[in-house]
Amino acid sequence: MTLNGNEFIQYFDAYCPQWLAEADDPVGLHIGTLNKELSTIMVTLDVRPEVVAEAIEKNVDLIIAKHPPIFRPAKRLSLDQPQTKMYADLLKHDIAVFAAHTNLDIIENGLNDWFCEKLSIENTTYLTKTHTVHYKKLAVFVPVDATSEMRLALGKAGAGLQGNYQNTSYSLIGTGRFTPVEGAHPAIGEVGVEESVQEAKIEVIFPETIEAEVVKAMRQAHPYEEPAFDIFKIDNRTKDFGLGRIGELTEAIPLKSFIERVKESFNLDGLRLIGTDTDEERLIRRIAICGGSGEKFYPDALKKGADVYITGDVYYHTAHDMEAEGLTVIDPGHHIEVLCVSKLVKLFNQWKKDYNWDVAVIESTVDTNPFKLR
Repeated sequence: MTLNGNEFIQYFDAYCPQWLAEADDPVGLHIGTLNKELSTIMVTLDVRPEVVAEAIEKNVDLIIAKHPPIFRPAKRLSLDQPQTKMYADLLKHDIAVFAAHTNLDIIENGLNDWFCEKLSIENTTYLTKTHTVHYKKLAVFVPVDATSEMRLALGKAGAGLQGNYQNTSYSLIGTGRFTPVEGAHPAIGEVGVEESVQEAKIEVIFPETIEAEVVKAMRQAHPYEEPAFDIFKIDNRTKDFGLGRIGELTEAIPLKSFIERVKESFNLDGLRLIGTDTDEERLIRRIAICGGSGEKFYPDALKKGADVYITGDVYYHTAHDMEAEGLTVIDPGHHIEVLCVSKLVKLFNQWKKDYNWDVAVIESTVDTNPFKLR
């Protein structure tokens, strides 16, 4: 079946909600429109002129990027500048660009979890709490033959996500009774005639942040012009989210061995090591990690007893502070976040299979790492 851009992003937002992004992080649609059919989706870490040229060559309709292409407001749109010319090229070729940045870092089964999986770090929790979200419950009454469509619509809107399970719901069968009056346009029954219908009560939970989207999806999927539904606040359910992860290796290993594991896991020619206690034979086990530029979270790594903290782009003077605090830090660079490309392509191809989408999902082959070791 054909895939519309808005439909695809509904699924993506349910997995990686934009509301989880840090304040002022410009996630979401940056360029173009989602109101079109998609034939090819390309995933990239960065949106650079070379990536745009690749997208044009491969007839891409939508680019999913980790790093927002317009992170700071553009002050000029001169076509003489390569970075701004690429915006014009994207618009000219009708290529939309959608970014998932810190929300992809924060979500469960997101980038920081993939790092831990790659490095065999287990029993993880977030490093720095960013959000506490309260939950609500929707109870909606629909004719029995409309239950499958309703559950699917609610799931696409992000309802029914519980831990490692999605599309969770509860149904109870009963009898609905109503009498249409003058002015009504009933989907079932006639004006002035009492009607009874076998209905299902469908209950789903959802984070309070997406209530408007869930209610909109419910109304659109409901066959009645006046849906009957209730929304309850759930006092006993909240969920915390956070940046970074901290966990443990299955057994303590020498720092030297772990450094080699990091280099091999991310195909690095080298990395930076910070700290006064850099005895490479020292045994380590408790590891904290935050992809990208996570230097400001190093105090949390200290508070939570990390033997080593892994993050990129450590500033010179912050490195001095880390050293003074006695924290060993591995800086593998920012570009290790490219891991998200293959992971997202795998995820999107699974959705393609599950929902029978007629769309190609590809990885960008452009190396956007600006740093080369010699």
